[in-house]
Amino acid sequence: MAVAAAASRGLRGLVTRRFLAPTQPGLTFSLRPMSSTVQDEASKAAPVEAPGHSYQSLRVTSGPEHILHVQINRPEKRNAMNRAFWREMVECFNKISEDASCRAVVISGEGKMFTSGIDLTDIASGLLQPPGDDVARKSWYLRNIITRYQETFSVIEKCPKPVIAAIHGGCIGAGVDLITACDIRYCAQDAFFQVKEVDIGLAADVGTLQRLPRVIGSQSLVNELAFTARKLMADEAQSSGLVSRVFPDKEALLDAAFSLAAEISSKSPVAVQGAKVNLLYARDHPVADSLNFVRNWNMSMLQTDDIVKSVQAAMEKKELKSVTFSKL
Repeated sequence: MAVAAAASRGLRGLVTRRFLAPTQPGLTFSLRPMSSTVQDEASKAAPVEAPGHSYQSLRVTSGPEHILHVQINRPEKRNAMNRAFWREMVECFNKISEDASCRAVVISGEGKMFTSGIDLTDIASGLLQPPGDDVARKSWYLRNIITRYQETFSVIEKCPKPVIAAIHGGCIGAGVDLITACDIRYCAQDAFFQVKEVDIGLAADVGTLQRLPRVIGSQSLVNELAFTARKLMADEAQSSGLVSRVFPDKEALLDAAFSLAAEISSKSPVAVQGAKVNLLYARDHPVADSLNFVRNWNMSMLQTDDIVKSVQAAMEKKELKSVTFSKL
């Protein structure tokens, strides 16, 4: 063990000296993106059911390159979110958060659309006729229900693994709550988005009104969508910043989402997950507090061997995919 530790320190010192030394004539460094061949392999490999993930409303499969694919799997109901969905999403993403092999997640909808939103036929009775002897007790019951439903999407944000939403067809009501909790959003040309809650007599209460203004940056547009429930089509969604890319169809969309997930997964998980944690902290705190947070974060994380491995790969002009990073 002592010999191994000494060897590791020696390599770290060598790489550090070479990395910090002035560039020698004729020596160049190239941080190249992952090749298209690797991306194609990532998107086309046959999915395998992920162990430990058995649900009524979701299907979770393992792809290559440390990727998990979570599908809303009620196509016969337009992927409406029933009681099982609200419970199983929390269970699913809590497991993903603890899965050391997973480095990125793609979430999509099975069938013709991403989701039609909340399944009122399944859960309306509990919301419209809450149990309780008086208003106070009914209110406490509803508060607990709303708290649990909010966690269904907050758990995505809390998951340290980057989550990519791949949206096709309709993304209605609670679907918008879901995707605004994701880190990256791609969509197909046929996608549309609706903050639908106002049409059924309520204000959205599980994330849209809190996250959407931070995602698209236009309070005027957010207000318009929330007050009218009008459809936001794919091109406008891209121009407003709700999605970063638009693709011709679902197949191209998923290919791109898995290629992106594979590229993310080729990087150091210490770096990627640390970036997500710090981006979310910075979103909700002043700059000075965020700088202090990342300073305390990196005083530990800068000691990772992933830095040595990444820098050495760059110096040797190797793709990061060839580097073996430890699980996290």
